[in-house]
Amino acid sequence: MTHLQASPAEPSLFLEKPLELAMRVRAVVEIAGAHATEVDAEPRFPHEALAAMKDHGLLGLMVPQALGGEGASISQLADICYRLGGACASAAMIFAMHQIKVACLVRHSDGARWHRDFLQEIARDQLLLASSTTEGAGGGDVRSSSAPVEQSDGGISLVRDATVMSYGEQADAVVTTARRAPDAAAADQALVVFTRDQYTLERTTNWDALGMRGTCSAGFVLRARAPAAQILPVPYAEIHAQTMTPVAHLLWSAVWAGLAASALERARLCLRKPLRNASFQLPPGLPHFTQATSSLRLLRALLAEALSRFEQAAASPVGLASPNYQAGVTLLKVQASELAVATVMSAMRACGLSGYRNDGPASLGRHLRDILSAPIMINNDRILADLSIAPLIGETPTSIWS
Repeated sequence: MTHLQASPAEPSLFLEKPLELAMRVRAVVEIAGAHATEVDAEPRFPHEALAAMKDHGLLGLMVPQALGGEGASISQLADICYRLGGACASAAMIFAMHQIKVACLVRHSDGARWHRDFLQEIARDQLLLASSTTEGAGGGDVRSSSAPVEQSDGGISLVRDATVMSYGEQADAVVTTARRAPDAAAADQALVVFTRDQYTLERTTNWDALGMRGTCSAGFVLRARAPAAQILPVPYAEIHAQTMTPVAHLLWSAVWAGLAASALERARLCLRKPLRNASFQLPPGLPHFTQATSSLRLLRALLAEALSRFEQAAASPVGLASPNYQAGVTLLKVQASELAVATVMSAMRACGLSGYRNDGPASLGRHLRDILSAPIMINNDRILADLSIAPLIGETPTSIWS
C-alpha cells in the first residue's frame, strides 16, 4: 500500500509533533496500510489497525493529562487523521469518529464525576467509542431525535432505532443523542454515554457499501439502561454547535485530505515511469495530475485555516456559536469533500488505465470508492439547503482578512 508521507524537507502538515508520538503514529499508519486492501475486499473491521491504535495509546490522546491522557489538540488529531487517511480510510474514519465523541466529553462534561472517571478509563484502557446520532426516518438530521430518555428509580433507559451506527458491534461504549424526556421537543436533546455492559444491539441492516467498507456502519435497535449520571450535564444544542459540528467537520476533512494525498502520490509514481524513457515524451495524463495537485493544495489550505480558526475560538462559546463561524465550519465539510473527490478523480485520470485497474500499484479504485462517501456523509445537498438562509443572517466581510 503506497501512501503519502512527509518528505524529510517537509514538516508535519499542521504542526511539529513530538518525536515519540510521531513514531507511534507512523507504526499505526504502517499497520493500517498493510491491511487496507483486505479490509475493503472482505469487507471487515480493521482489527489490526484498531489493536495498533490501542497498543500505541492513540485512543486516549485527547483526554487531559490530569486524567491520564496526553491533552492532544484538534490540530494534532487532524494530522493523525490525515496520515491514517492515506493508509486506510476506514481505519482513519473510525479514529476520527471516536475522537469526536471524546472531544464532546472533554469539552462538555462540566467536571461531572462520572464523566471524569470515564475519561480516565478511556485513557487507561484505550476504550473505543461509537456514535449514534442517525435515527429512523430523520436520517442525517442530527438535531432532531425521536427516541426519548425515560427516567425511573434514579436510572434511565433508552430504546433507539439507530439506522446507522458505525462499528457499533466492535465498540466499548456508545455515545448517543436522544430526546431529553418523553414530553420534550424533538430538538430538545441530550447526549448520553452507555458502556458495553449497559446496552444490547439488535441488527436491523447490514453494511455492504461502495466504499468505507471497514467502518461496518450497520443499523441496530439500541436498548440501554444506566444511571442518570451518564447524561452529559450540558444541553446537546450547545455541544452540537461548540464541538460536535466543528470537530466532526475538521477531522472528517483531514481524513479525506489524507486519502486524496495518497491518490495523488500514486499518480505521481505512475507518471514518473514514462519520464525515465529515452524519448522523454510527456505522459498524456500530466494535465490531470496538475489539476489534482491544485485541488489538493486548496484543500490543505482550507483545512489548515479552519483548524487555526477553531483553535483560536475554542475557548469562546459565543464565538463558536456565531452565525458566521457556524456557516463557515459547516461549509468546510461541503468544500473539503468536493475538493477531495475532485483530487482523487483527477489522479485517476492522470494514471489512465493503470489507475482504473484493481491489480496494480497505481490502482485507485478503493480510493475513489472511499472518497465518494464524503459528499453523502451528511449529504452536501442537505447542508446547503439548511444554510440557504445563513448569508442573510450573517455579515458581509469588510476585509480579506476577516
